[in-house]
Amino acid sequence: MRAVIVAAAVAFIISLFGTPVAIRVFTALKAGQPIRSIGLASNQGKKGTPTMGGVVFIVATVFAYVAGHLALTTLPERQIAQEGPTMTALVLLGLFVFCGAVGFFDDFLKVRWRNSDGLSAKGKLLGQAIVGGGFGIAALYVPSTNGQTVASEHISLIRDISWLNVGKVGAVMVFVFVIMAMSNGVNLTDGLDGLATGASILVFGAYALIGFWQYRHWCADDAYGRVNDYCYQVRDPLEIAMIAAAAAGACVGFLWWNTSPARIFMGDVGSLGLGGLIGGLAVATRTTLLSIMIGGLFVIITTTWVIQIVSFRTTGRRVFRMVPLHHHFELAGWSEVNIVVRFWIVAGVCVAVGLGLFYSDFLAVVG
Repeated sequence: MRAVIVAAAVAFIISLFGTPVAIRVFTALKAGQPIRSIGLASNQGKKGTPTMGGVVFIVATVFAYVAGHLALTTLPERQIAQEGPTMTALVLLGLFVFCGAVGFFDDFLKVRWRNSDGLSAKGKLLGQAIVGGGFGIAALYVPSTNGQTVASEHISLIRDISWLNVGKVGAVMVFVFVIMAMSNGVNLTDGLDGLATGASILVFGAYALIGFWQYRHWCADDAYGRVNDYCYQVRDPLEIAMIAAAAAGACVGFLWWNTSPARIFMGDVGSLGLGGLIGGLAVATRTTLLSIMIGGLFVIITTTWVIQIVSFRTTGRRVFRMVPLHHHFELAGWSEVNIVVRFWIVAGVCVAVGLGLFYSDFLAVVG
């Protein structure tokens, strides 16, 4: 637990005090956020606000992981799963950094060309697919000394579903889909000050709890894990908990400056990075299908976006005034702060239900 707390605290401090530095740097570089001319009038006042702030919480999370891993050296030897970075950490942090890099390139083009177009949709999807495929192969084909891999060949809900074995190739394809779906879901959600940041904090907090719970009931650790022979067949759950807690702490520090009125935006570097990490956490904890509930706000916003596109292209009619969904409520007269807070509540309810389902599975077996 000490390592998890250290990682979260270090990430929070770096992000809280590093974000004002990023604001000054990106302002000096004139890296302001372009706003679509056809967008909401209320958003035009945000034009010029520095973007690419996601760089801060990505860097903060990486440094915090190092600090948390160093804290492990103060624990009894039996609690240390592996010296040096684990493959789980490399996959999760790699997804965070490289999905963020795809977003960074998109943000760079927007700033360079002084418009909101940036990287094409196909270009972004291709970049996400390459990143997801690369780390998916590492997650499925690089086992630890006990043969455990970061990802599984099975589709998972709260643990692997035994009869849903899709094989290694199929599992890599599922991995890529999850990463792309989550990264685009967070990207669509990132449209109001603090909305995606606050929702991500809740999701990362949930995965920090899940990771630590799995560590305390880990099949690989006889000293800690077993309750009536019930354990979780995952790889490096303590590393998972550390990274999730670090990401949550980094986002809390960033939210101080990102909440309305935002002094900096996370940009696509932040939203694609956050989504990539959330997708990786879902696969690594064997909660792929459960992530639909835990990340429920992102799923809702993505689903309504798809409904709008399909409806307009097939019937010429719009179901919502505007998508993503938060803009629908802006046009309905809701204030930005009201939308953000209420959407946070929705995200919190989804996270609570997801954690409840996770824990109920434990109770059903050991109760």
